Amino acid sequence: MGNVLLALDQGTTSTRAIVFGPDLLPLATAQQELPQHFPAPGWVEHEPEDIWQSAVTVLRQAMRAAGAEPRQVAGIGITNQRETVVLWDRASGRAVHRAIVWQDRRTAEGCARLREAGHEALISARTGLLADPYFSATKLAWLLDHVPGARAQAERGELAFGTVDCFLLWRLTGGRVHATDATNAARTSLFDITRGCWDAELLRLFDIPAAILPEVRDCAAEFGTTDVLGAAVPIRGMAGDQQAATLGQACFAPGMLKSTYGTGCFALLNTGATPVFSKHRLLTTIAWQLGGERTYALEGAIFVAGAAVQWLRDGLGIIGTAAETGALAAQADPAQQVYLVPAFVGLGAPWWDAEARAALFGLTRNSGRAEIARAALESVAFQTRDLLDAMRADYPDQGETVLRVDGGMVASDWTMQFLADVLGAPVDRPSVMETTALGAAWLAGLQAGMFPPPGAASTHWRLERRFLPQMAASEAARRHAGWLDAVRRTRSTVV
Repeated sequence: MGNVLLALDQGTTSTRAIVFGPDLLPLATAQQELPQHFPAPGWVEHEPEDIWQSAVTVLRQAMRAAGAEPRQVAGIGITNQRETVVLWDRASGRAVHRAIVWQDRRTAEGCARLREAGHEALISARTGLLADPYFSATKLAWLLDHVPGARAQAERGELAFGTVDCFLLWRLTGGRVHATDATNAARTSLFDITRGCWDAELLRLFDIPAAILPEVRDCAAEFGTTDVLGAAVPIRGMAGDQQAATLGQACFAPGMLKSTYGTGCFALLNTGATPVFSKHRLLTTIAWQLGGERTYALEGAIFVAGAAVQWLRDGLGIIGTAAETGALAAQADPAQQVYLVPAFVGLGAPWWDAEARAALFGLTRNSGRAEIARAALESVAFQTRDLLDAMRADYPDQGETVLRVDGGMVASDWTMQFLADVLGAPVDRPSVMETTALGAAWLAGLQAGMFPPPGAASTHWRLERRFLPQMAASEAARRHAGWLDAVRRTRSTVV
């Protein structure tokens, strides 16, 4: 058996593959950007063939860069952008429409009708989620209703549905395996997270034919083999990106907390074997499922984090690269307090306002690119504090907060220091920051027998730097209060 692991990390803006050694240190990486499509305001789509081609390309490139042969790979782990919907023809393997991305808001009105009809209580009780366009079910229903002939084909069992992991697995195995894992299934609004199965009542509510659904497996399991590397290689791990990052951060004990800063920001708090259903508009989700046993988490989802920096670069043109923002923010006038509420696609947790739109507050004639850059970075910290305040209220026994962070934004020392200041808590940055891919690789290695089960050891997590709060708590509270006022004025319904 081989002793290297291959992680395929299919994200919102790019696809990457990383080869890890038996010590779970990266040996080689390959990455390819993924085109975005915006056919209407609030709509976000991906071309499934772009997803597929990018996956094959980076898998092969990473293997070549590592000088590795297929026989050396103990397993492939897949991790993916969650909630994004793909619907494809079982015979041809071709999608019937572009993938509808998790950020897409086209089903906001339908979700509002579900709430008005009183269905959100059922959805939350079964799935731990809310009636929001973020999740897969209303996107899938939209495809069935708007692609000509799709609903009839689906009811005849001619179509297959999956999140991106499932679509990639189908393609990687040549159509032999139609399966997903429990973490991705838990994000569809169709899966009962307590019983661990697709829910017939929810399928009727969303009008989804059961014939198109994949089999749900553990996160570490035998998912079949792929020949795309020139010889058969087993696929042995699968988890949604935020759950994979939770494993990569070794948040194995209840009360441990991680936050990933990519396109969006996602904080997960391990709550153990019992789901904690939020009273503060957080999500209850499956952190992982191993050996048929589920571990749960509270999750706060922020739709825009790194995407705000992309907007500074691509929308406003005030920076050339994302790396400039920290130094630019440090130059900002401390006497000005500019707030950016980055509700470009609505507000996520704990507000869940699909109709809110982004706004800048506090601008003066002296405000410039430095103040706006600082506001973009600060918005990420303020949103994280909103999530942690809700988590502390829902799970008061979590103990002292230490936040483990990962994702592209955490390379900025300025941003991480401000995050620690606003939270009033230590922020730990790991030495391997590609924790999403690391978690996927760890799952594949676990299934291959290379690692002990979670809780027995967490030797793959290594601290690079701890950021401690330096700002007075009263000053952090003052700034956060200004943020909350800006959010209030941004909301579609002022409360």
